[in-house]
Amino acid sequence: MNWDDLRIIAAIRDEGTYAGASARLRIDETTVGRRLARIERALGLRLFEAADGLRKPTRQCDVVLAHIQAMAAHAEEIGRIGESLPGPVGRLRIASTNAIAEEVLAPRTGALLRAHPGLTLQFLTSSDNVKFSRWEADLAIRLRKPDKGDFAISKLAEVRLYFFEPAATTAGEAVTCAYPDELGGIPEMQFLRAKRLRARCVTDNVRVIHRLIQSHHAVGVLPEHSCVDLLTDRRLRATLLPKRRDVWLLVQNHLKRDVATRVTIDWLRGCFQDVARGG
Repeated sequence: MNWDDLRIIAAIRDEGTYAGASARLRIDETTVGRRLARIERALGLRLFEAADGLRKPTRQCDVVLAHIQAMAAHAEEIGRIGESLPGPVGRLRIASTNAIAEEVLAPRTGALLRAHPGLTLQFLTSSDNVKFSRWEADLAIRLRKPDKGDFAISKLAEVRLYFFEPAATTAGEAVTCAYPDELGGIPEMQFLRAKRLRARCVTDNVRVIHRLIQSHHAVGVLPEHSCVDLLTDRRLRATLLPKRRDVWLLVQNHLKRDVATRVTIDWLRGCFQDVARGG
């Protein structure tokens, strides 16, 4: 049984006839009778009796109607939730890397949610690739621009990159951290190849690279949001790469004009701008 079926019961009760119920619900009179018969079979109850040309509800129907009225009241209250909350209302799923979620978004999420009590964010940072094309996320932050897709794509930010090496040793004496071969086209890998450094540790996890560099026995490239503490470490030498890493934002097409989505997109851009300013 669905909500439309319950509305038919209430309409017959209020109007007293199939004709009145059909006019109220704007459906055919025979459809009203057919659907009522189906409802009664499903419930195993007789809901109306014919008396003086009208349909009179049975005692069992009165019990069912009491539940319908309670459900209608709850539905009305749910509808008022959005009206009672200031600003945009909605739940948005954001897919990103762990590093971006932890280092760029999380420190700035509290302020956004306090300012917009009707907004809820869900961060998807699973190691499994979220299938954006299957609507498993509403927004996605990607470090490589997708070739194609049925979604809106825009550049979210350009992230500065730093090459770190121990200040007290030559780069040849330190372990070189590199990214996997499938990421060979990113600026980080282009820089390492230009320096003719042989990779001794390969990972796509920037936190692993960070810890190795922090040990002062490794060299590697990190994005600015992952190396704030390393930039002040006097035992390390930091070199700003000439190229930056593009960050891309994917948005489901049906959400492009949604108010909550627009607020969240502006916030995402602000998060990366804040990082660029050193905030």
